[in-house]
Amino acid sequence: MKAADVRAMTLDQLDDEVLKLKKEQFNLRFQRATGQLENTSRVRVIRRDIARMKTIAGQKRVGSEPAVKADAAPKAAKPAAKTGRRKAAKSSPPRAAKRAVAHKPNKTKK
Repeated sequence: MKAADVRAMTLDQLDDEVLKLKKEQFNLRFQRATGQLENTSRVRVIRRDIARMKTIAGQKRVGSEPAVKADAAPKAAKPAAKTGRRKAAKSSPPRAAKRAVAHKPNKTKK
């Protein structure tokens, strides 16, 4: 379900829908455990729908509901990738040299 559809619902409708989805999630869990689940992607969709509805219900309860975007303007296209070579990085000692310097021998107990 789209977020815009969820935002149009009242708090009571949201609570009822979350309860319905939790029951479906419970049934899907048992189907998966017994090997009867055919549409495995439904588990993921239900989990995300529940989270979406709980988030929007929480926003409505607090009163910090964001403005609904009816038709978002299409994003501008990214500029073409630059061609050419990268600048050479500052030279650093090889990794083996770094490890040799950073390695400290273990202290042995006597």
